[in-house]
Amino acid sequence: MLYFLSDYTEGCHEKLLEALAESNRVSQPGYGEDRWCRSAAEKIRALCGEDADVYFLNGGTQANRVVIASLLRGYEAVIAAETGHIAVHEAGAIEGTGHKVVTLPSREGKLRAGELESCMASFFADATHEHMPEPALVYLSQPTELGTLYSKKELSEISAVCRRRGLKLFLDGARLGYGLMSPACDMSIRDVAELCDVFYIGGTKVGALCGEAVVFPRHGAPKGFFSTVKQHGALLAKGRLLGVQFDALFTDGLYWDISRRAVELAMALKAAFAEKGYPLFADSPTNQQFVILTAAQKERLEKDVAFSVWQPLDDGRFAVRFVTSWATRPEDIQALKALL
Repeated sequence: MLYFLSDYTEGCHEKLLEALAESNRVSQPGYGEDRWCRSAAEKIRALCGEDADVYFLNGGTQANRVVIASLLRGYEAVIAAETGHIAVHEAGAIEGTGHKVVTLPSREGKLRAGELESCMASFFADATHEHMPEPALVYLSQPTELGTLYSKKELSEISAVCRRRGLKLFLDGARLGYGLMSPACDMSIRDVAELCDVFYIGGTKVGALCGEAVVFPRHGAPKGFFSTVKQHGALLAKGRLLGVQFDALFTDGLYWDISRRAVELAMALKAAFAEKGYPLFADSPTNQQFVILTAAQKERLEKDVAFSVWQPLDDGRFAVRFVTSWATRPEDIQALKALL
């Protein structure tokens, strides 16, 4: 069986396993106070800015829930694309904290600055807006849920609207490495830090067993964030498990090497689909590839390949997703190509 199901279904990169094994019997403080968490945070600050506050959480949904809950007052809401992860695939985790998710139409999975501005103008033009949840934060994913990328210009325009309107800008970076290492990306992690109020660097989907690194540039962490993390069940007593992994990921460029390699293999995968005449559902320059299969093609491939059905289409075909990861091999691409 060939596995292109997701980028978190395998274990973790061998160098991380080695680092975890080496640290196993070393006694260190808990809750992120260990030397590995401190070292990893220093390496992240070197990339994002020395004034960044860095926290290690155990997963992506927890990071989204905790960050949003910590930045919003009880009557405030978060704006997301209609395809945004928090609006579609997190089982109401944000609504569970008492905050409404306001969705806006998206183009290729992306919010647009103009529609964001229109949304805010319409909200405050409504004489009854004080009776409504007030948008106070904008949620983006980079890459988006369709594997597409915001350009630096697009992110700058959204950031400008947020600052003009007093909105916090939060970027979900579960797959940030794959976005930044795509040849189509025109920004760096430092650009992300300059344009956003908070973002996270995904580990779970980029080579780690688990964990995300939440970054608040400019010492922007809200008061009591550590306590909020614990309250929401996102704090590991053995915080070293996350620190060891992120310290290894950001040693000798491993995080970027994993990301770049997966994107290169995804581009080979895209070329194989094109060569065999399979139409794209979304044109992604990252490690997620979306193609359209007939019912017969889907049934035939499912016998030998694990992939995700993204959505059924009106004409009876299916949009499906193939994902590369740290564990994908060039021979996996060739084997899949032979099956197409």
